[in-house]
Amino acid sequence: MNDSMINLTIWQLAAAYLFVALLLALVRWRKIPREKEIIIATLRMTIQLLLVGYVLMYLFENPHPLFTAVVVLLMIGFAIFNIYKRVRGHLSKRLKRAVMTAMAAGSLASLLYFNFVVIQFSPWYDPRYFIPIAGMIIGNSMTGVSLGVQTLIDGMKEQKREVVAALMLGASPKAASRKIKNRAFDAAILPTVNQMVGMGIVFLPGMMTGQILAGADPVSAIEYQIAILLGIIGAVSLSVISFVQLGYKVFFNERQQLVRGND
Repeated sequence: MNDSMINLTIWQLAAAYLFVALLLALVRWRKIPREKEIIIATLRMTIQLLLVGYVLMYLFENPHPLFTAVVVLLMIGFAIFNIYKRVRGHLSKRLKRAVMTAMAAGSLASLLYFNFVVIQFSPWYDPRYFIPIAGMIIGNSMTGVSLGVQTLIDGMKEQKREVVAALMLGASPKAASRKIKNRAFDAAILPTVNQMVGMGIVFLPGMMTGQILAGADPVSAIEYQIAILLGIIGAVSLSVISFVQLGYKVFFNERQQLVRGND
């Protein structure tokens, strides 16, 4: 197998931006006011990835446990901030704390288990492994928790009467909100489950494709991809269930009465 990787020239990379031009032409043709967002998104993506590339080059050449830990914590912090921005409406401080705790605990627990038990690379802080794996786990957990937060908030608003009725009949807050919590959990994990269903037949995942393009054996690349997908579903599940178990309590007071927990 050819172990060499094709390096893109600046002109080859520039040619790929024609797809953005095509998208801009289509939205203008359909009179959809998205040109500014598309241009900003493209510029941000380009600048951010270039900066990340140079940062990763430095980290790979100067591996240190402190550098790796700082990068991972920054990634988790940015993911939490992004969840706050994604959710419609204002989040209360208690709900923000629930998001922060769930994301930090779920992502870190899954990441450390995956790295120390499943992959077992050495040294444990090797940024070539630690940071990319952290990015996949934290990124997918962020998406799951975002969906979980929004579904929980919407459910508590839309089914307020049902919850109040259950409380009046003697149900505990945990029991009264069970259906809403289950719906939030289901909505949060569904994209990851659907991704797993179509994997390998409908599309080839990024990690596997990258390894193959870099010259890795396809079977070895598949083994890594299966492992990381299982790690992702575990991380999403743990992060979301942690949020759901913490988040629903925000909507009830000490007397087990329903309150406007998102204020």
